[in-house]
Amino acid sequence: MLLTKTTQTLNIDLWNYWHFAFIGSIVSIATRSFLWGVFAATITIIVTLVGADRSQKKVEEFYGEDLKGVSLPQAFCVSFIPFAIAVNWIVERIPGLNKVDFDAKKLEKRFGLFGDPILLGVIIGIILGLLAKYPMAKTLQLGIILSAVMVLIPKITGMFIEGLNPISTRSQELVSKKFKGRAFNIGMTPALVIGHPTTLVVSLLLVPTILFLSVIVPGNEFLPLASLSGLIYIFPLVLPYTKGNVLRSFLVGLVSLVAGVLSATALASIFTSAVRMVQSNLIPAGTSSVASIDFAASPLAWIVYEFTANLTLVGPIVIAVITLGLMVWNRKKIAANDVQKSVKEPAAVHSETTN
Repeated sequence: MLLTKTTQTLNIDLWNYWHFAFIGSIVSIATRSFLWGVFAATITIIVTLVGADRSQKKVEEFYGEDLKGVSLPQAFCVSFIPFAIAVNWIVERIPGLNKVDFDAKKLEKRFGLFGDPILLGVIIGIILGLLAKYPMAKTLQLGIILSAVMVLIPKITGMFIEGLNPISTRSQELVSKKFKGRAFNIGMTPALVIGHPTTLVVSLLLVPTILFLSVIVPGNEFLPLASLSGLIYIFPLVLPYTKGNVLRSFLVGLVSLVAGVLSATALASIFTSAVRMVQSNLIPAGTSSVASIDFAASPLAWIVYEFTANLTLVGPIVIAVITLGLMVWNRKKIAANDVQKSVKEPAAVHSETTN
């Protein structure tokens, strides 16, 4: 894709390649064909890279200069960009709701101590402990742990960014030498940005919400317990579209999770088959099926699986045509950006010389 100019992201986030392997594996198991598995994985890779390219400018604008030239090509994160765009579009057209504008910092100013993410961690931890009928000591401990998470994650991700920045810069230099005259983004892990205060606040608020909704959503059979930690990865590419707005991010997360638990329910059977093939003793006794938030609760995973494994030949043809269309569209966008850049650079040089 780099050679055909259908992407400008060099994905060095090797730790998250497992998302592509996951969808390829379950399709391979369902179809009993390694080639169909490779096909599904390839489709997922292409969609992810296109999503990373199209969201890169917003990522850079929202998260700041530290992420200049960095994109986030993680399949689970990319899955929720359409939800962010759709929810934003709807909210903008609802009088009153479109005027609500507060991020985590404004939330803290408005509600004082009760808007502090640290106290929110304590409160939600205690609520979860009470719902789980933990002893009081364990309930309080859970509150303290969640509170500590709210403090530590931003600090850890800050160190993460500082450590990976030289890698990103050097990678850009090396690729630019190989492909002279072209701009590239370095694809890195979304763990760089999960410490954003809005991500932490919204994720905490959604934990009890999704546990409640999982019980009442029609057709859902998935209760996200052990994999709730994956919930935080919904937001790295959502926040640049909601601009950190807590209400909008919460609504996007809510819609995404409802779609996610239904997706996980649909994939639970094949997910369980895959687990049994690898390590069946991981499935608790008395459990009929298992799934996870990341990556089974991804609409992208469900769509690729359904079109490849369950819709015979028509499904793969349709999804291949759509993916090819995305590649062509992305190539045109990249070319347009290159033209814009080439026009701006001489203008900037001329301005400097005249000054």
